[in-house]
Amino acid sequence: MANSNLSAVELDKMDDDRLREELDKAKTELFNLRFAQAAGATESAGRIRQVRRDIARIYTIARERELNIRTAPTVK
Repeated sequence: MANSNLSAVELDKMDDDRLREELDKAKTELFNLRFAQAAGATESAGRIRQVRRDIARIYTIARERELNIRTAPTVK
């Protein structure tokens, strides 16, 4: 499962590779939640909304880095 409630501050601290990993985990979780919902075995409908928002946050930070609005953390 992806981390619940990923904040923009947490995501901003991640490098690009870690951000991609979180995106992959969130997309996989969203797929599984939708599948469970279709089968009628969903845990919580609110979790789908939360995961969708996490995915949107990740995409936003990635796009801002691409446009040089945000910078990726530097390796020390």
